Amino acid sequence: MINEEIRDREVRLISDTGEQLGIMSSRAAQAIADEKGLDLVKIAAGSTPPVCKIMDYGKYRYEQTKREKEQKKNQKIIEIKEVRLSATIDTHDMEVKAKACSKFLQDGNKVKVSIRFRGRQITHGDVGLDVMEAFYQLVNDYATIEKPAKQEGRNMFMILTPKN
Repeated sequence: MINEEIRDREVRLISDTGEQLGIMSSRAAQAIADEKGLDLVKIAAGSTPPVCKIMDYGKYRYEQTKREKEQKKNQKIIEIKEVRLSATIDTHDMEVKAKACSKFLQDGNKVKVSIRFRGRQITHGDVGLDVMEAFYQLVNDYATIEKPAKQEGRNMFMILTPKN
C-alpha cells in the first residue's frame, strides 16, 4: 500500500535515508512524504504499529523488477529429455540414440532412458537390463546414473544426469 491507501491510525516511520523517525499518525507521515516529494510505502503490515518508509515508489518498483529479471537470468532450468529404446534394438540404432543422449547431457539436461516391452518380451526383463547396461556404457563419459534401471509394468526406466 502506498500514500492515501494506508488507513492505519499510527505508523512507525523510516525516512528516505534509513533513519527511524518514530511512531506518528499516518496523516503526519504522509505530510512529511509530500513535503519531500516522495511516496509513503507500507513495508511491514504485520507489525504493530505497521512500518512505513518514505521512498520514490516508481524507482523502488523499477529496481525490484530489475532484480527479479537478474535472478531469473541466473537460474538454470534443467529439463528431462527422453530417449526410447526397445528390447530388440540393433547396435547402430543404439549408437545413434547414445549420440543424441550425450548431446542432451552436454547441454546440462537429465535424460530418461525407457524401454517399452511389447507382447511376450515382458517375460525377458533381463534382456531389457542388458540393453540398458549397454546403452549406459556408450554414454558413461557424459553421464552418471541417478536412478538405476527399474521395471514398472510394461516399461523399464533409467534416469541419467550429466557428469560435472
